[in-house]
Amino acid sequence: MSEHAWVRAGDPAAPVRLLLAHGAGAGMDHPFLARLSELLAGADIEVVRFNFPYMIAMAESGKRRPPDRAPQLLDHWRSMMARFAHPRLFLAGKSMGGRMAAELADESGVAGLVLLGYPFHPVGKPERWRGEVLKSIQTPTLLLQGERDSFGSRAELADFPFSARVSKHWIPDGDHSFVPRKASGRDEAANLSLAAGLITRFIEERAS
Repeated sequence: MSEHAWVRAGDPAAPVRLLLAHGAGAGMDHPFLARLSELLAGADIEVVRFNFPYMIAMAESGKRRPPDRAPQLLDHWRSMMARFAHPRLFLAGKSMGGRMAAELADESGVAGLVLLGYPFHPVGKPERWRGEVLKSIQTPTLLLQGERDSFGSRAELADFPFSARVSKHWIPDGDHSFVPRKASGRDEAANLSLAAGLITRFIEERAS
């Protein structure tokens, strides 16, 4: 298996395992995911970050590739769930990775789902809406969304009929990667720490 396929952090014998997928444009080693993994991983939570096949190929060849199509992404998610099966398995994903996880969470019977900047629509194209699954999802879900996310902002989602199983938290002044503006008085580290704390609490409440 390629060294670019996955990376593990935390205790492999931890009572909870979190499978974490990347977004469309950057792989598992992106600083956002690496730092979040550092904040979460330890004796109680093992974090497994993985790359989708197109990102593995990019890492090995150094050449840009477009994301795999949805059926391939979903199949790879399923293969990772099988490889890293766990009695208390949580799925998590940044942007595209989370969107794919949301599509198969209910069929998988996992303990919970964490969405990091869900891509409700392409940037500048609000008419191409793609958040329907979050109206009916039954898996306990934590949605962490930047207030200014250009893929779906707090203002845009004010009236969205989320499933009762979705718990929403708005990252203060955050963009798609939770980065706030300097004028807000916050910084990226504070927002990532906030996100990690919310994820830890969500997991603890459902893994007990």
